[in-house]
Amino acid sequence: MFQFERTEREGVTVLTLSGNLDAATAGGLKQEVIALSELKTTRVAVELSKITLIDSTGVGVLISLFKRTRAQGGQVHFAGLTGQPKEIFRLLRLDRSLDLHPTLDEALTKLKG
Repeated sequence: MFQFERTEREGVTVLTLSGNLDAATAGGLKQEVIALSELKTTRVAVELSKITLIDSTGVGVLISLFKRTRAQGGQVHFAGLTGQPKEIFRLLRLDRSLDLHPTLDEALTKLKG
């Protein structure tokens, strides 16, 4: 099962994801990414510590969020990658091109600065 929640913290939009983010579950998050883009959201932190599995579709949705936000002059920082999702990010070399942080607090600090 996959769930996500959008909250605001210190002027930053926080997306907290949990469960398996894959082709079967990514649709709702994809709609959220489009909504954030339409709202012209420019500072986003994505909390990934509760993601247990991610596939190429899930990665694609996160990259879409990153690209849409960057196109509007914004930033997306990712936090809390562990286990299989962390390995996928490493294999795809996303750890070299995305802003990854061990904790949400560190991501928020970078986005506020």
